[in-house]
Amino acid sequence: MNGDFLSLLSSNPFSGLTVGEKCPELLEATTVFAFHFSEGVVMAGDHRATAGNVVFSDRTEKIIELDHQSLIAIAGSPAVAFEMARTLQTTFEYYRRSQLQVLSLPAKVRALSRLLRDNLPGTLQGVGAVAPLFAGREPDGDVPAIYFYDPLGAQFEAAGFAASGSGAGSIRSVLHYLTRWGKPRPEQLDRGGAVNLANRLLLTAAQFDTATGGVDPSRGVFATIRLLTSRGIHTVSEKEQIAAWEKGGGA
Repeated sequence: MNGDFLSLLSSNPFSGLTVGEKCPELLEATTVFAFHFSEGVVMAGDHRATAGNVVFSDRTEKIIELDHQSLIAIAGSPAVAFEMARTLQTTFEYYRRSQLQVLSLPAKVRALSRLLRDNLPGTLQGVGAVAPLFAGREPDGDVPAIYFYDPLGAQFEAAGFAASGSGAGSIRSVLHYLTRWGKPRPEQLDRGGAVNLANRLLLTAAQFDTATGGVDPSRGVFATIRLLTSRGIHTVSEKEQIAAWEKGGGA
């Protein structure tokens, strides 16, 4: 018997593939990141989703509100990530209604880890890997926390910032530099300064990563930005971003 798997596959009458046929490119959501600023946490992402070297969409929303105290940013397979976000939203709301209290921050962090571990078969097959970011705070807490995950579910708390996706390397490098030597440092920025930094980080990443995009202040196209503070979650509108960009002097 021929031991070549591809030959065996091509001889299978029930297989839809032939030898040498290329599998469809998988859809991927690209660059997301979070960092501390003076009022709490900024979580931001571009709008681009790619399939191989094809831009599939420049209108993808990657920063998702899970409840009034937590956010998730998705990078990787959008189908799997969006389903995880919907599952977490339902889980958090069910717990709140059934127990008459909000799920604790550590329990929320572990809930996302479990979903990632449950997705292990898809991750190992390379068809559903997700590497999200999570930001949350306790109901009576003042300072939100940032967590990043590997696709297998390991969780890590970020001291000041985290990034995920194809453009994450550039963003982490810039944030490391600013955290160490910036004047002011990211955690010292006011709301307008933090919003401007988020857009500039994405513009920088786009210079070195073709999968990062969807941000062009010259055309009024900005990032998805949400703020998590002691007052809850605030979605930064396009109008707010334009005002901040103009006040900050643009690029």
